[in-house]
Amino acid sequence: MAEEPQPPLPAPCRQLSAHANAMVLNRVHRDAPAERVLEDAIRVQYPGKLALVSSFGAESAVLLHMVSRIDPAVPVLFLDTQMLFAETLAYQRSLATRLGLSDVRLIRPDPADLANDDPGGTLHGENPDGCCFIRKTLPLRRAVEPFCAWITGRKRHQAATRAGLPLFEEDRATHRLKVNPLAEWSFADVRDYMDRHALPRHPLLAKGYPSIGCAPCTTPVAADEDPRAGRWRGQPKTECGIHFDGGRWVRRPRAKGVIDSFS
Repeated sequence: MAEEPQPPLPAPCRQLSAHANAMVLNRVHRDAPAERVLEDAIRVQYPGKLALVSSFGAESAVLLHMVSRIDPAVPVLFLDTQMLFAETLAYQRSLATRLGLSDVRLIRPDPADLANDDPGGTLHGENPDGCCFIRKTLPLRRAVEPFCAWITGRKRHQAATRAGLPLFEEDRATHRLKVNPLAEWSFADVRDYMDRHALPRHPLLAKGYPSIGCAPCTTPVAADEDPRAGRWRGQPKTECGIHFDGGRWVRRPRAKGVIDSFS
């Protein structure tokens, strides 16, 4: 079955398409520092119509700190898949309080979707794409509906699949603008920023987790491995689907499940 049509964009978003705006902004901000990119997006391009999507993972503190200094009331969408590490949940609470973030929204999967497609909580082992879809991708699509644009913390250094990541891009699933202010940052840039501002590290970093997702699908990483090598180890899967454009989901049919309705 073809994917459901996306809801229309809020009226203020329709002045310029996300694709066209991304092309313009990439030229304007080609050599701009991340803070300037963020400030323009938050205060000029999309005031009151933009959200930050954060995993509160290993490198998240940098972007959260930058946003808190520009406007701590920017909505922060935190995807609680209900399979996260306990350390991530504790880190989210403490970091949000420390930075004074006043609008952190916990985005959880729809209980009906879980009951239909993952009643036993085992879908991650049988169909990881489907699990990510109902626990992350679909909840996020619903959560960004009120916004014209959203900010991500993705960086080119994180994986080969992100090597060409631009500062601005259209999210083809939602037709909203995605802002990647840290696209050009290296691991050293992140480390130096966190040191300079005395930002707390995610507690799992010290245990060998440079990239942190859900507990069942994340393993420690060796020093000579790609930082995301511990995500879905042993499988061809490299992305959860939030930033997945095109292609088809690997699905396990269910009579009443939402996974069957998307391809």
